[in-house]
Amino acid sequence: MCWQCRRPKHLCLCPTKPPMRTATRIVLLMHPKEARREKCATGRLTHLNLHNSQIITGVAFDANPEFRKLVDDPDNYPMLLYPGPDAYNLSAGGFPPEALQGRRLVVFLVDATWSCARSILRASPGLLGLPQLRFDPTVPSRYIIKRQPRPDYLSTIEATHELLLALDRAGLDSYQDKDRLLTTFFAMRDYQIEQRQARRQPRFVPDHGGTT
Repeated sequence: MCWQCRRPKHLCLCPTKPPMRTATRIVLLMHPKEARREKCATGRLTHLNLHNSQIITGVAFDANPEFRKLVDDPDNYPMLLYPGPDAYNLSAGGFPPEALQGRRLVVFLVDATWSCARSILRASPGLLGLPQLRFDPTVPSRYIIKRQPRPDYLSTIEATHELLLALDRAGLDSYQDKDRLLTTFFAMRDYQIEQRQARRQPRFVPDHGGTT
């Protein structure tokens, strides 16, 4: 077993190259249920592939020391990836680079099931008080084995990929290896599809030459 990606070693999805470097710090606010999952989900795969990333586990984050350290640092510009009515739309050029004024962009993403994500937002009202960032997805979710509540909802790794694409186009970051996150995601997804299809096959009953 690989204890980094929590998969059998012959199915390991850990990156073979050093984690990608980005100017933006990607912070995944992971619900405890997501953190306790035996198998590596898309949030942990995202973290393994990004050098400037961090996972903070919890539900109520407003007083969390790790969260507060990032939000209260005057050198950071913290934002929440959330499609609120006042969110800056990166796809429409809604956030000018000069707004950072030399500060590091820190983007928080909620990593949880949709119902658990709502629990985090209810327990962390300060999150919605942060400036919000959004983008228009270039394609619908590719996570075809899971039904999304809305066509524009994405898994964590897809959302991070789309966010980095939008930041790159807006001149806020440089997304060098644009295939990396999706390649990892597709490997995980396709394996899940194969396993689901295999479980649908009738069990093989060996013929021992006897009668029933």
